[in-house]
Amino acid sequence: MKKLLGLATFLIILYVALLMSDPTAGSAANHINLAKRIGLFGILCLGVTPLIISGGIDLSIGAVVGFCATALAILINDKQWNPHAAVATVLGMGATIGFINGVLVTKLRLQPFVVTLCGLFVYRGLARWIANDGIKGLGSNFTFYVELCRDGSVFGMPKYFVIFLILAAILGVIVHFSIYGRYWQAIGSNEKTAHYSGILVDWYKILAYVICSLFAAIFSVLYLTEYKAATPSDTGNFFELYAIAGAVLGGVSLRGGEGNILGVIFGTMILWILPNFTRMWGISDTLQYTVIGLALLFGAMVDELIRAKDKAEYWRNILRVWKLIK
Repeated sequence: MKKLLGLATFLIILYVALLMSDPTAGSAANHINLAKRIGLFGILCLGVTPLIISGGIDLSIGAVVGFCATALAILINDKQWNPHAAVATVLGMGATIGFINGVLVTKLRLQPFVVTLCGLFVYRGLARWIANDGIKGLGSNFTFYVELCRDGSVFGMPKYFVIFLILAAILGVIVHFSIYGRYWQAIGSNEKTAHYSGILVDWYKILAYVICSLFAAIFSVLYLTEYKAATPSDTGNFFELYAIAGAVLGGVSLRGGEGNILGVIFGTMILWILPNFTRMWGISDTLQYTVIGLALLFGAMVDELIRAKDKAEYWRNILRVWKLIK
């Protein structure tokens, strides 16, 4: 609860500062653009949440997005598939990738970092190979999904943002009100204890990987409705960092065992208000990653401070680091 209150307070302060930064910050156009970004990239943040809670990590999210988006464009525009069949196939591909990652981690006991880092290269390379390293567009064959997911609004909110909230509600029920969420938290807190308690650890970890990659595939469909084309060598680059950063800013602990979907919503909002805030205050766009990185570092420090049993000792350590820097 303390984390959520802290996140909500920081979000409000950041939003007020954004509105004060420039007259155009409060415009409807800026709010719509901001809500679109939060809605789109928030889906990736949601997808990685159960995985991090269960003690895992996925560095291949961006490459999965690039591969699925490229495959979808090829199936629809080049192969002339029915759009519904193409979308179903791509979502199945995403889930399969997650299943493969989960099996490699649980059954072969490979490190998640190694498995998903290799996946990053594998799926990026596959995307470039199936597209002959060329840009793949949708043409006019994706009209139904463009109208369904992008065009228009719902209660004045962009459809991407509404989809994000719907997925957040579904995942929130699973994480906080079902046995799945309790088991993920137990596994992330202490995997051995969870195993001896009779929890099917491998199965639940595999499920977390499937959800993560499935959400990446869902994002790839929405990405194409927005941008109408996929670039195999570029689409999805660094998206895994945005996903992890949004979740961690939202209070999901990289140590596992702890996380809150409402916090992830707050974290995603903070993640995308920050670059908007820097632009409105006249800070160079080249420093956007620096600002996000510092915010993430600050969030990690606050998380450690909250966790620390001896807070006085933690502050003394911060002072020692500060003296070394000076």
